[in-house]
Amino acid sequence: MITDIFPLDTIDMLLKLVAALFLGMSLGVERAIAGKTAGMRTYGLVTMGSALFVIVAVAAAGGYASADALLESLRFTGQILPGIGFIGAGLIIFRGSKVSGITTAAGIWVSAGVGVSVGYGLYTLAVATTILVLIIFTGFWYVENKVKSLAHLSQED
Repeated sequence: MITDIFPLDTIDMLLKLVAALFLGMSLGVERAIAGKTAGMRTYGLVTMGSALFVIVAVAAAGGYASADALLESLRFTGQILPGIGFIGAGLIIFRGSKVSGITTAAGIWVSAGVGVSVGYGLYTLAVATTILVLIIFTGFWYVENKVKSLAHLSQED
């Protein structure tokens, strides 16, 4: 049996990493199809990495045994945001007066949040956020283009 080889807490950690990777790669699929710079691998790595840092923080702080341990893990987890900001800033490109990559950078930022959610065991929140982001990436793209085309029509009047 697998629990004879790995303790249950190790199996839980590994499943969290796999869940985070799967959710992140799900977000990256749409970005890859849209031809964006960050795709499945980038989103998967960011989401899984965020989950990993949470798992390490919780384990290093002694689990959820006390409020102090939880606070310590939260301090560690809070350092994920500056790192993700650095990655996001690298995705934003300025060409004259046009800016591109902001949606991808925001998606990377949210995917880090999905990873943090998985790391803390908030699976429903992570899955719901992933679904909402996919709706934003796909469904709202059509709505946004429709609004832009209507705005261009009204400017021509």
